[in-house]
Parts: sequence; C-alpha cells; structure tokens
Amino acid sequence: MIETVENYLEQGQAIALDWITSPAAYAQFGLLVAAWLVAVVVAAWARPRLAKLLTPAEGQNNLIAKVRRFAFLFLPILLPVFAYAFTAAGEQVTRSLFGSGAVIALGKRVFVFIAVRKIVNEIISDPFLKLLGRYVAIPIAALYVLGLLDPIVATLEATRVSMGRINFSVLAIVRAIIAGSILFWLGRWSADTGTTYIRAQENIRVPTRELAAKAFELAIFAAVGLVLLNVMGLDLSALALLGGAIGVGLGFGLQKIASNFISGIILLLEGQATVGDFVELDGGESGRIIKMGARATILETFDGKWIVVPNEDFITSRIVNWSDAGSGNRYEVDFSVSYDTDINLIPDIIEKAVASHPGVLTEPEAPDCELRGFGDSGVDFGVEFWVEGIDDGKNKYTSEVRFLIWNALKEAGVEIPFPQREIRYRDGHKPN
Repeated sequence: MIETVENYLEQGQAIALDWITSPAAYAQFGLLVAAWLVAVVVAAWARPRLAKLLTPAEGQNNLIAKVRRFAFLFLPILLPVFAYAFTAAGEQVTRSLFGSGAVIALGKRVFVFIAVRKIVNEIISDPFLKLLGRYVAIPIAALYVLGLLDPIVATLEATRVSMGRINFSVLAIVRAIIAGSILFWLGRWSADTGTTYIRAQENIRVPTRELAAKAFELAIFAAVGLVLLNVMGLDLSALALLGGAIGVGLGFGLQKIASNFISGIILLLEGQATVGDFVELDGGESGRIIKMGARATILETFDGKWIVVPNEDFITSRIVNWSDAGSGNRYEVDFSVSYDTDINLIPDIIEKAVASHPGVLTEPEAPDCELRGFGDSGVDFGVEFWVEGIDDGKNKYTSEVRFLIWNALKEAGVEIPFPQREIRYRDGHKPN
C-alpha cells in the first residue's frame, strides 16, 4: 500500500511539473477561470427568474405543482452546472488548439464535486440520505476528482471472496451495502407514500384498504430484494440450495410469525375487526385499533397506553367488537325511586329526558324505561338507549344520561331513595 501511495505521489508530481511548464495548461486554467466567472454571472441572472417560474401559486397541490416544487430544490447547483457546461463547450476548442485537455478534465471533475457537495449539504433534507451523502457520495466524488476512483474500483473488483459455490468480489459487497441502503430507503419511502395514498381512498372499505396497503408494501420490498440481488451479481441458482436449508430451519423457528402473518391477512379479508374499531379482548383489555401490522395489531387504551396483540389472538380467541366500523351500541343505566312514588309516571318522564340527549338514537330503538324489581329501599328501574359509538374517555354517554335522570326526577319531585334500616329493642335489652 505504501509503494502504491508513493507511486501515485510521483505521478502527481510529474503531472504538476508538466502543467507548470506547459503553455497549454495555462490556457486551460484560463478557460476554467473564465467559465467559472461566466457561470457566476449567468447563475445570478437566471436563479431569481427560475425561482419565480418554479414557484406554484399558493394552495396548488396538483402533480405539476409538486414537480415544480421538486425542481425548485435544485437551484443551488445552478452555478457548478453552468460552469461544467461552459467548460465542456470550450474543451473542444482547447483540444483542437493544443492537443491536450487534462486540466480541463480536472476542472470538470471539480465542478462535479462541488455539485455533489451542494446537493448533500443544501438540497437533501432526509437525515439518512444526508448521512449517506457525507460519508459515501462526497468521498467518492473526491476520489473521482483525484482520478483514483477507477483504480480503486478495479482493485476491489479483482479481489474475490468465495463461499462454497458462491463467488463474488469485494466490489459487489461495497456496491450491495451502498445500493442496499439506497434501495431500502427508497422502498420504505415508496411503501409509505403508496400506503398513505391507498388509505386515503375513502370510497373503499377500510379492511380492503388495509389489505391493499399491506400487499403493496410487500410487493415493494420484494422488488427491492430482487434488485439488490441483481446489483450484487449473485447467481440465484447457487442460492437455491442454501435458501432451501435456511427455509426449513426458519419454518420451524418462525411458526408463530407465519401464523400471525396469515391471521392478519384473514382479518383484513373478512373485515371482522379493522382500524378504528373499539375491541375488548378475552382477557378484559380493551382499546381502539390504531394499526394492523403484518405480525400484530396495536390497540390504544383510553389512558393512551398501547397494547400489542398478536394477530393470531383475533382468530383463536373471543374478541368483542364494540364499534364494528361505526355501528350503534346499546347501554343501560339503573336507578331507583321511593315507594311513595307513582311508578306509572316514571317511564314517560325518564324516556323523554334520555331522548333529549343529542347522542341518543331513535333507531333501532328509542329509549326504553323498564321496571326491574322491588328492592329493599326503593323500586328499581332501568333505561336502555342506543348511541352511535362507544362510551369511552371522549364520549361519556352513561354519565350524561345519569345527570339527565337525576335532573328529571328532581324536577318531577320524585325522591331517590337511600338505604334505610329500622332498629327495634326488646325489653330488657336496651343499650346503656
């Protein structure tokens, strides 16, 4: 490695000495400086005009507006792009006059490096892509400027790694790491964008939307995996035997994951529970479904906690779905009145009071007050009512109905009893 570095240093010294003593090199340097100065003037003139052209009207969000906003992001690289274009235009003249263009070629590579650096530092906003740009794209561009990229690539390609029948180069590993990072980021972005669009189609049933979103996500990552294998240059037939052995081992070790995955597909197909439904588990936990994943479903409770439930539990256990995509639910409120009350008046008073609640429905049944029994302290009643939704932290139907019952009974002069006991003392057993 030291000898290689010394060899490159000697070549660099020879090239620098040749340029210093060559009139053609000075002419090319002059062309580069002139191209840069002209690019500065042209970029300063063109940038505000292009910015005005690429800025859509406020509120526009169609495809053309999105394309214009995307193109607007690349205005910072106008200067190196113009410099590269002007240098390339003058390169043919210089080569025809002096028969050499080494300095011009170096200048063009420098302009490419400046453009890459501006893209990484000023255009890319995603943290992962910015990190990839700083530690991969900029170093590669620097090697390209120095003319070391091709020799390094050739060395990595010549270095081979063998694992049985599988043979690949170190360059394939490096290329797989870089391409894999970009591809999986692109796959994640494409999956998120596609699933967001699919879930926004309100004319499609929620279970169908979720199933389509999962199918789209799986298709994206399957395509990313195939492209990555192609980029690495691996022989897929050589992987068949290894893949079969691994598949058998994973089949035994990942039975639960496969079961949960299939259960999730069944849930989405049947639509018995979907995102937005409020469900109660067999163990007593309850919450609203906020996400249905490939392995598990996430419930959010009233107090903001998340419960991760394996999809298999929705198939093998008893699950109570209180909402079922927005259907009504029936609730009951029990109360008692004094034995001195004319109980024939109670149903009419209570039913009118409960029906006045804005959330109480008249279909499938209006509020119904029933005599439940004769208790120790009073006459027991119960009122049944239907609402669109569930009684949760946001909707307190039963509490509000109790307030209505209390106020209605007070206005009618009806006494709400409380436990009373009569104590009798026998002769000779009075307390002191």
